[in-house]
Amino acid sequence: MPIRARGTRLTYRSLVVAASAALMTVLLSPAGAQGASPRESRPVYSYGNAVRESVWVDTGLDGDGNGKSDRVAVDIVRPREPAAQGRKIPVIMDASPYYSCCGRGNESQLKTYDSQGNPVQFPLHYDNYFVPRGYAFVAVDLAGTNRSDGCVDVGGRSDIQSAKAVIDWLNGRARGYTTRTGTERTGAGWSDGRTGMIGKSYDGTIANGVAATGVDGLRTIVPIGSISSWYDYYFAQGAPLYDSGPEWLSDYVESPEARARCAAVQQKLVDEAPRTGDRTKLWNERDYVQDARKVKASVFAVHGMQDLNVRTKHLGQWWDALADRGVERKIWLSQTGHVDPFDYRRAEWVDTLHRWFDHYLLGYDNGIDREPMADIERHPDQWSTDKVWPPRTTAVTTVRPGTGTAPGVGTLTRSPARPGATETFTDDPKQSETDWAADLESTTGAKAGFLTAPLAHDLRLTGSSQVTVTATPTTATAHLSAVLVDVGPDTIRDYAASGEGITTLTDRTCWGASTAGDSACFKATEARTTTVDRTVFSRGWADLGTYASAGKGRPLTPGKRYTITVDLAASDHVVSAGHRLALIVAGTDKDLIDPPDSTPTLTLDLARTSAKLPFVGGAAAFVRATAGPAPATATPRVSRPEGVAPPRPAHRIPGGSRS
Repeated sequence: MPIRARGTRLTYRSLVVAASAALMTVLLSPAGAQGASPRESRPVYSYGNAVRESVWVDTGLDGDGNGKSDRVAVDIVRPREPAAQGRKIPVIMDASPYYSCCGRGNESQLKTYDSQGNPVQFPLHYDNYFVPRGYAFVAVDLAGTNRSDGCVDVGGRSDIQSAKAVIDWLNGRARGYTTRTGTERTGAGWSDGRTGMIGKSYDGTIANGVAATGVDGLRTIVPIGSISSWYDYYFAQGAPLYDSGPEWLSDYVESPEARARCAAVQQKLVDEAPRTGDRTKLWNERDYVQDARKVKASVFAVHGMQDLNVRTKHLGQWWDALADRGVERKIWLSQTGHVDPFDYRRAEWVDTLHRWFDHYLLGYDNGIDREPMADIERHPDQWSTDKVWPPRTTAVTTVRPGTGTAPGVGTLTRSPARPGATETFTDDPKQSETDWAADLESTTGAKAGFLTAPLAHDLRLTGSSQVTVTATPTTATAHLSAVLVDVGPDTIRDYAASGEGITTLTDRTCWGASTAGDSACFKATEARTTTVDRTVFSRGWADLGTYASAGKGRPLTPGKRYTITVDLAASDHVVSAGHRLALIVAGTDKDLIDPPDSTPTLTLDLARTSAKLPFVGGAAAFVRATAGPAPATATPRVSRPEGVAPPRPAHRIPGGSRS
């Protein structure tokens, strides 16, 4: 069991001694014998005496064009005893570009090495916790980073092959070397080939990409807040989300020596990823969703529903593609932003991850594959489960905006608007979704809002939504935003604050065994909450110029009517009785998308505008919730939202500074 240290001041020496003592107790106890409990791996192996080694695996690529095949650095920590007993073990792998530039985890840990170059510290708790339980932990430096050859190509062939080649090596299909430049070969005879990949953000993205190759030996992946299509990281249906492209990220994470030799790859990332938002061959290569049919590994997906870095569109489209393929899968959805579950639900996370790896890598029949598929955070630290996600009773229902008693403040019902009904707004790049939601019940020039009546019953939306907009612009360029809002008081995780929903404390909790150079003890956290009057819970953006093709923008003809469907990020949200559900359509969402070249005014044709929303219970649930009077005591007051700040300037690094 982990050593709990919450609320107690501990010195580093006392943590190491306590962790070592606990491990020795298990080692010397008959109950700790591996065969005593076939449903759970136990910490029966010495972490302090584990093998720590580095191997360089040949990727078969020459990304830097120097005429030599690139080798990636693979740092390994594994229990010594199984190999001595002639037994092979599975591998947990985290392949990352961040091990030397940016760090991993809430404390931004880096790899460290001794004077001979042998690995000492492995970031995160995976090694401390799982190595004593009979797993190897493997930390791969992506090509072009830390001690690896090659170049970073931001989710492309080189990135994916960096990790895939290591799985091939673990299964005897690739060459490994004892040094970066030498000729002495080494194999992985200690490995049984069964591999599970895990990681947050960029690391989990690599896991998605490797799974999409269908490589043999990869049994499961655990992507946390991860990208499923790099185009959708940089653009939203043609609307740019950042003021730079993948070349900036590549330059940021590459080692200094790689940066000096990878100018050609950098230029390719510029030339083949134009800021126009057009979809190119480069983006197609980095779209893992299209190859979901190849996935053979099980998937345990984790995402923050308020993640404005790697938005939940990535989760939704990946999840749907895996479902179509019949992939075994599980999901956790939190109220946080871009945060690892180790930092918002630590004890439950470590236990669940332990049982997941035991089942899919050790083959233990512990029942985790028969447990509820989904865990959803409803309120800070309050979770519900679903046997299947989305629930089988979920059905897409069309709702429609209509005019109200004031301009820009309309209705949201099942009934179509009268022919000729319109609403008009002018793009204001200085306003964000927070500003729009604050003025939802007021006439303003920058948005059009549509609200239901106060709900008589709770209404749950789960999955991905779409909003079809018919609009007439006054200029040749225009961007659109569509957001869903829960109008009503609540206490939520403060996802817009530093920490994105968590506060880091000073005390530590311990998860596994420690050495002098690699502690198993990490700073504890708690939920950071705020009280609000309304919550934006799903959003989507698009360049209106992609009306005819999502991958190709066109100049607009001022005064001409265009229709486009905007994909909204996946979510799972309950609009409580007494609250109202609202749809806002506007222009530039400040700090979340870049503005167009012009400042358009757009006129919405309400009769040709609608939203397809996934309600649990379908249309009947929506009708029931909106048909009767709401509880009188639950009617929300009308005021500006409290607590949630406007979106911060958009990240350009998927998980590089807070992992």
